[in-house]
Amino acid sequence: MNSWNAIADDVKLGKDVRLSKFINLYGCEIGDESKIGAFVEIQKNARVGKRCKISSHTFVCEGVVIEDNVFIGHGVIFTNDIYPRATTKDGNLQTEADWRVEPTVVRKGASIGSGVTLLCNISIGENAIVGAGSVVTKDVPPNSVVAGNPARVLRYTQQSLETHHE
Repeated sequence: MNSWNAIADDVKLGKDVRLSKFINLYGCEIGDESKIGAFVEIQKNARVGKRCKISSHTFVCEGVVIEDNVFIGHGVIFTNDIYPRATTKDGNLQTEADWRVEPTVVRKGASIGSGVTLLCNISIGENAIVGAGSVVTKDVPPNSVVAGNPARVLRYTQQSLETHHE
């Protein structure tokens, strides 16, 4: 680590994790051999698997699980609230007690293109590919290629795209 990074004491870093400058990690877990790019924030209770690449300017919020061998492109944004509000009904600023974290799972071997926004309460299937600039509003099937706003299935891949490491 260096002075350009904000890495909390409660972060669990696996073996041979590579961290770029200007990152913010707290309360999260990063698996072995993963690479985290510059200007990435990964929040508490988020998990990144082994041999993942999280590209620069990406935001991984609480409640996101990224399994092994996943590629996340530049400027990808995850969400974790179905109905975000700044204040409660009585006008006070919301606290953690006023809303519920909604999960998102990216299954092993998936690839998320640059500039993608992923709404919460969804799953990206194993070895799926999400095209750059897409907005993902529902589950993505395994081995599919999706793109658009909202993202739609364009086709299915014929073989597993996952790279195996033992």
